[in-house]
Amino acid sequence: MVYFSRWKVILVLAVCGFGLLFAAPNFLSVRQAEALPDWLPHKQVSLGLDLQGGSHLLLEVEVDAVVRERLESMVDSVRVALRKARIRYRRLGVEGRTVTVTIRDVDRAEEARRLVRQVDPATTQAELGDGGRITLSLTDQAVRDWRTSAVKQSIEIVRRRIDETGVREPTIQRQGDDRILVQLPGIDDPERVKRLLGKTAKMTFHLVDEKASLSEALAGRVPPGSKLLPSADEFLSDGRPRMYLIRKRVMVSGDTLIDSQPSFDSRDNQPVITFRFDTSGGKRFADATRKNVGVRFAIVLDGKVISAPVIREPILGGVGQISGSFSVQETQDLSLLLRAGALPAPLTILEERTVGPGLGADSIAAGKVASIIGMVLVVVFMVVAYGLFGLMADVALVVNMVLIVAVLSVLQATLTLPGIAGIVLTIGMAVDANVLVFERIREEVRVGRTPISAIDAGYSRAITTIIDANVTTLIAAVLLYLFGSGPVRGFAVTLSIGIVSSMFTAIMLTRLLVVVWLRRTRPQALPV
Repeated sequence: MVYFSRWKVILVLAVCGFGLLFAAPNFLSVRQAEALPDWLPHKQVSLGLDLQGGSHLLLEVEVDAVVRERLESMVDSVRVALRKARIRYRRLGVEGRTVTVTIRDVDRAEEARRLVRQVDPATTQAELGDGGRITLSLTDQAVRDWRTSAVKQSIEIVRRRIDETGVREPTIQRQGDDRILVQLPGIDDPERVKRLLGKTAKMTFHLVDEKASLSEALAGRVPPGSKLLPSADEFLSDGRPRMYLIRKRVMVSGDTLIDSQPSFDSRDNQPVITFRFDTSGGKRFADATRKNVGVRFAIVLDGKVISAPVIREPILGGVGQISGSFSVQETQDLSLLLRAGALPAPLTILEERTVGPGLGADSIAAGKVASIIGMVLVVVFMVVAYGLFGLMADVALVVNMVLIVAVLSVLQATLTLPGIAGIVLTIGMAVDANVLVFERIREEVRVGRTPISAIDAGYSRAITTIIDANVTTLIAAVLLYLFGSGPVRGFAVTLSIGIVSSMFTAIMLTRLLVVVWLRRTRPQALPV
């Protein structure tokens, strides 16, 4: 154990050198680290919410809205199918999780049931009841699939929206069946983020129903195939929003948008949003505007009409703009939402916590104090108890801390307050291996072994105990990471990294220092 081959020496020095290189950016400011050349390490340890400050949000996906929307879509499909077949019906609508319709001509009820069944045969079941009543119900598997898909899609859309705001290292993960945990370290405008996440941003284009009477629709007589929607920014003299009667049929969906940017109208220099469709959406947009010149075209966002201009001429390029009473910030936020995509279902904020940067700074300061005190006490104890060998163990301890910081920087693992606790615990545990070796060397010296023989026996006989002790602790840390969440995982990460690095520094680095000293001085007695 006192023989060190050349490749081992090179390995130890290389690991220590790379550790110092990758840990060095953490001793610079953020601006200085970002200014470093790309070929140099420039990543710093990512601080968690409790250290950097920011917002913690727990969101709930209203998955029932997805089912409701799918049922409303099926109502339109059933209406079209029955009208094409010239089958008279009444009472077509949604009841709970079913679509129901009553066929006036009972003799054609079975034919109607088959037509209704073909609306969505993969996810529905159609049953014919008394009096020509047909019930189109969703299968349980279809509902479960839609719920799962809605949550997954919501997580992806939330991630896109957060990325567009420039927040570094956000935590976005699923919790339970229909909840999303969002942690945003270092944000300076949490209200804006809440507004962005609270909007579904589902945009659709509809024709305004100008043939029917708006006053009759307001009185409750809304014609089939149309619906009333409020304006987003137009209000009557009594403060109520202006209402629009629009066709339910979606002429063009916002799903086909591929870009959206804030801009200014060249005519009056007012803030507007420019948008661009993909090939399919551009074709549908061109067809809709070509066939309806002179008709008002309503742009609907989250159930409100944000603009309803008259189609003056066909728009063939797949590019358009949305004008309205927008501020510059509103055009930036709305274009961001449209670029990121629409949420499949609304999100509700169930829990919100905001951590100020001052509290995070206090936590960092307390962590530094705890780490320094722990380090000083361990260093003093090792020097007092083991003399020169204790000083070598202290050198290895400092290198161990450098390696932990380097690994956290490379992995971009988020350092939290429990993570600092794991580092402080590692400081005490890092010298355990050296204590076992040094005590074993003492025992060997007492029985009369020579210095070289005592050191060789100390390392060879203590290494099994060292590995057993550290591996069992490492298993516990891995289990904490696998089955824990949030702060528990942060503690497990730093503890695991600390265990591995402390084994390296104790078994390799400290032993190298001892062997180099032994070869150079060839002592007659050991200073243990």
